Amino acid sequence: MGKYFGTDGFRGEANVKLTVEHAFKVGRFLGWYYGQDYKARIVIGKDTRRSSYMFEYALAAGLTASGADAFLLHVTTTPSVSYVVRTEDFDCGIMISASHNPYYDNGLKIISGSGKKIEAEIEEKIEAYIDGKIGELPLATGEKIGRTVDYIAGRNRYIGHLIALATRSFKNTKVGLDCSNGSASSIAKSVFDALGAKTYVIHNEPNGTNINDGCGSTHIEELQKFVIQKGLDVGFAYDGDADRCIAVDHMGRVIDGDLILYICGKYFKEEGKLTNNTIVTTIMSNLGLYKALDKAGIAYEKTAVGDKYVYANMCENGHCIGGEQSGHIIFSKYATTGDGILTSLIVMGVMMDKKMTLSQLASEVKIYPQLLKNIRVADKAAVRENAAVQAAVQKVTDVLGENGRILVRESGTEPVIRVMVEAETDEICEKYVNEVIDVIRTQGLA
Repeated sequence: MGKYFGTDGFRGEANVKLTVEHAFKVGRFLGWYYGQDYKARIVIGKDTRRSSYMFEYALAAGLTASGADAFLLHVTTTPSVSYVVRTEDFDCGIMISASHNPYYDNGLKIISGSGKKIEAEIEEKIEAYIDGKIGELPLATGEKIGRTVDYIAGRNRYIGHLIALATRSFKNTKVGLDCSNGSASSIAKSVFDALGAKTYVIHNEPNGTNINDGCGSTHIEELQKFVIQKGLDVGFAYDGDADRCIAVDHMGRVIDGDLILYICGKYFKEEGKLTNNTIVTTIMSNLGLYKALDKAGIAYEKTAVGDKYVYANMCENGHCIGGEQSGHIIFSKYATTGDGILTSLIVMGVMMDKKMTLSQLASEVKIYPQLLKNIRVADKAAVRENAAVQAAVQKVTDVLGENGRILVRESGTEPVIRVMVEAETDEICEKYVNEVIDVIRTQGLA
């Protein structure tokens, strides 16, 4: 990770850690970098945060000042920006979003011309420019000044792409969607309606400050209640920029990313479409998933936390499905990033083809209780290197043996240490998570 860019772009509180000056300079650098030999074309999308409009204009000003043309998708999803970039000959794309974070945070996700997250080398150059470590960039003049283009047609083409991917009609199926008052509000319902579903939507009235506020994939209890109250067949919840999807079955039970990986992976295997007979997971995936995959004869690989690491593994080894427990699921045949709406369509396709409920499809996986607690710290590296913390973690590892595990890792976007324990009961999880957190505190690290 760099000074400004973490595992998922440049993220922080709007006008505190991430300012309009930062956004302007990011635009200036990208417009110059891609426009040294020709006029660059860069597409911008944003989520529904109040500050997203501010950053959109700052980026556009920087891009056009450097001579690039800025194409505005307006409110849209992160995966739609990735799709438009790679299919419509753009040099790069920028998504303005802090994903599942509160409304007062925001972020800049830069997407390469191939639809992937931008290379670390380019992020390093942007940081150097922001900090004044490289010379000032030339301003475009005269006819070389760039322009902004209203490009809502790009978002509409993405919607058409999603609809075209469905292999089954959803007629007579009652589907609930929680759009998190975010990007999915402008896309998801129209897709499901077009495919014949009886679509019921909650949290699709964004006002700039209610994104992720007690709703969406990080507050799944809202969708659970809605599915039960309305007697729906299935529900899907997205996060602020709709690159995540968490599902709910007809009984209100949560079907997280691990279960989605199992359901889709097993179906792909049955259909002869599971490349290399392998699913890519992260170290956060549940032990129950691995036991179920072993039983189904499906291999798996584990990466560091972050969908960019999952996708890197998939690209390197030619795997076709991978993702995270949090709901970032990547289907490499169709996308280069996690795509919440696409994930829900593929899950729906499995349900329709197998003529089974989501509950039945997930029943073969016994999920182990898992508890994750975050603790804010002054220095993440100091926690990682502290001998007492290391000893406490090793003690828990030894006690749990093959019946559980502990994972202590640093957040890529916040001054936070995440402590996760997986074990046979909730009580065991609680006991050992608290033990390690207590050591962090007694060592004066929190």
